[in-house]
Amino acid sequence: MTDGNQNTLFSWFIPIDGDGARAGTARAERPPDFDYLRQVAQTAEDLGYYSMLIPTRFANGLFAEGAPLAETWTTATALAAVTKRIRFLIAVRPGFVALGLFAQMAAALHQISKGRIDINIVPGGIGNDFERVGEYTDQSTRYERAEEFITACRQLWTQDGPLEFKGDFYNLRDAYCSPTPEGIPPRFYLGGASPRANALSGRQADVHLNWIESLDDSRARFDAVREEFKNAGRTPSLGIRTHLVVRDKEDDAWNAANELIDHADPLVKAQRKSAVTGTAMVGAAAQAKGKPDHMVAPHLWNGLSEVRVNCGTAIVGTPEQVTDVLLAYWKLGVDEFILSGFPHVEECYRVAEDVLPLLKQKMSAAR
Repeated sequence: MTDGNQNTLFSWFIPIDGDGARAGTARAERPPDFDYLRQVAQTAEDLGYYSMLIPTRFANGLFAEGAPLAETWTTATALAAVTKRIRFLIAVRPGFVALGLFAQMAAALHQISKGRIDINIVPGGIGNDFERVGEYTDQSTRYERAEEFITACRQLWTQDGPLEFKGDFYNLRDAYCSPTPEGIPPRFYLGGASPRANALSGRQADVHLNWIESLDDSRARFDAVREEFKNAGRTPSLGIRTHLVVRDKEDDAWNAANELIDHADPLVKAQRKSAVTGTAMVGAAAQAKGKPDHMVAPHLWNGLSEVRVNCGTAIVGTPEQVTDVLLAYWKLGVDEFILSGFPHVEECYRVAEDVLPLLKQKMSAAR
């Protein structure tokens, strides 16, 4: 017996920073224009992926900070209009759009997409993220603010108005959200690695999402968040976010991984290092932690952290090796894997054809 979920979900990623076979250059080989992002989304939909994560950024997080960047909510709305089945997990930072307005925007997009959106709440940010858009929220209260944001949204989506909501950070008076989302409202995904993040997930998350770390570290993270769900009298649902570098031969996989960052611009590396230096984000600091040859564990490589904000770790190897690693995390009780690879169209095919069928066979045999 394992703790693995029998209905595990596999999702993909929208590269709003741009894309290509190389990361960390001044500009992307494939800029994040809508035609390209639509191709990524429609490819993932055609191949049967469950959902697509759309991150939130206020400056480019993979190439030079001033490189083109697709804005999150606008992109999600446009992609929802050109797809039919695949869901969208949209990253949102509480406080950057007025709470009542955001609830209406999410309800409208939920209706437009016929119920295909979920919300990834991002309470904090890397260095200078908030100030870029004129926001000077106290980071020390970001979790309390996020909890009020989630609570008020749920009330607006499930109650007939007018709503009165009084909190320390948000106050709504005679607030309406009409029409409310039909069926199941957007679910909230929450991530983080700190005790405060785990506690917030335990109380509020529909899914707790972590960036991949070593198996032992991930086990400890999940054990901690399970305890918080238990304290809140709730059942946890767990997700993990990782990049994949898969080739038929192991040497080719490692060559492809190293090629991703071999041509990185020194300025981009300096920008990424500055963004995480002294960060209060426990998970971001863990992703960027220096390792000899970037080896976090066998087949786990964090070289991308040199040039990418947030998740900078990849599983590297042959389909057999990569599926063995994914299987080990599945046995920890992971319910959803959010995957990506560079470039995101070609690797979407590779993972769907070479990795997921083999992984599902191994999962079935392990039950």
